[in-house]
Amino acid sequence: MGGIFGKLFRKREFRVLLNGLDAAGKTTILYRLKLGKVVTTIPTIGFNVETVEHKNIQLVTWDIGGRGNIRPLYRHYYSGTSAFVFVVDSNDKERIESAREELHRTVKEESLKDVVLVVVANKQDISGALTPLEISEKMDINTIRKSHLCEVFGTTATTGEGLYEMLDWLVDATTRKQAGEILRGKDESATVKKESKLFYFTSPFSYIKQVFSKV
Repeated sequence: MGGIFGKLFRKREFRVLLNGLDAAGKTTILYRLKLGKVVTTIPTIGFNVETVEHKNIQLVTWDIGGRGNIRPLYRHYYSGTSAFVFVVDSNDKERIESAREELHRTVKEESLKDVVLVVVANKQDISGALTPLEISEKMDINTIRKSHLCEVFGTTATTGEGLYEMLDWLVDATTRKQAGEILRGKDESATVKKESKLFYFTSPFSYIKQVFSKV
């Protein structure tokens, strides 16, 4: 009995992939959301994983190191991802093209074709940083929106500014998208059953023959 109630009241869980070039602020964002404060970080070799709770949803968040030599290993983390957060250093104008290429290459991966996407324009507190609109234009986000539900948010990880607005949208969008997929799955199942019944009534002997051929 306890197991049944545990399943009924267990909090919903989404897998979130946190990615971007090195030094964009991914790990700072992760622990700001997890602990509510800034922690001292070092460049991530491999990954960090933490569960962040928001709106009664558990976000199992994988922070993947952004160094070039481990990027070929990224795809091992993609399976089962519900939401993809790509962090951009808004002040790193020299590498904005590299960030654009990495983002567009990643979202074409088969395992990420249905994910909700958030682009985080981080370090907005730095004078001269690109605005979220400028990041959107330089990263060609409109092209990505043709295949993915996507939004851009300006943030400052060290103060937390913009992070919870981003998280609100991510949770709401992922919840709506998954609800839509469940409903679509039910509709498709109902259509199959309807077609099966129609086949029985229009061709009963063929239907019976088909059933016995599978036994």
